Amino acid sequence: MNEIKKGDNVTRNSYNNDVVFCVKKIIKLSNNKKIAILKGIDIRIEADAYIEDLKLINKEEIQKHEKELEKRILNTIPNTNLEKRTKEIIKTGKILHLDGDKKYADKSMMFYKKMGLKAFVKNIPENRQPKVVYRLLSIYNPDILVITGHDGMIKNNSKYLDLLNYRNSKYFIETVKNARKYEKMSQKDLVIFAGACQSYFEALMEAGANFASSPARILIDFLDPLIVAKNVAITEKNKYITIDDFENELRDGKKGVNGLGARGKMGIMFI
Repeated sequence: MNEIKKGDNVTRNSYNNDVVFCVKKIIKLSNNKKIAILKGIDIRIEADAYIEDLKLINKEEIQKHEKELEKRILNTIPNTNLEKRTKEIIKTGKILHLDGDKKYADKSMMFYKKMGLKAFVKNIPENRQPKVVYRLLSIYNPDILVITGHDGMIKNNSKYLDLLNYRNSKYFIETVKNARKYEKMSQKDLVIFAGACQSYFEALMEAGANFASSPARILIDFLDPLIVAKNVAITEKNKYITIDDFENELRDGKKGVNGLGARGKMGIMFI
């Protein structure tokens, strides 16, 4: 058996090999056992597992997985009313997207470009997002802020109201709070999505998010935050948009993402 190392792609035998992960780092314990810190390939989850519980995935399988993910991104992009029209100038909402995962950040940028949306995507580790969000908002002055990356509950199916039981929710919460401080200073009507897999939904909403994950503490899809941002960006400013308007686009509907809604950010000028 090949030794598992940082950067390898693996699945967990104890979870029936249902999710593909990349090994972020390996920690050696005092009893000589090793634990791998894992990040999902197309699911926004962070987890850990003993090395002996992991199964290596070969390069061919990963390449196939990556192609399927890119195909899904392209298939998710609908035909919209954003094509050029002779008597209208359409200005969609501007998006600032902070993502704790470099590969996800790159794929998110691809999605936004294919959609024809104006977006700035920054690969910022979850623990640094609270420190940089105010400055980035000042630079890019967006209409929509996406705060995401990886998350997960340390003890599944228990301690739902204990912030310490979430891997990165505390950083997402602080980032939302700092973004609202910027909004107050700039008098900007900012729409915020925050969270990843199994994130502390109630605390994110209380901090000031318009939309957040994950009400049912389930795994959310890589595309879910992008779908929220896209729908807000292409909804007219005089309309209020809620999850009900695009629930069928989300992998698990309101179980994965929910919120209070927001006014759209698309402006239309007639010429």
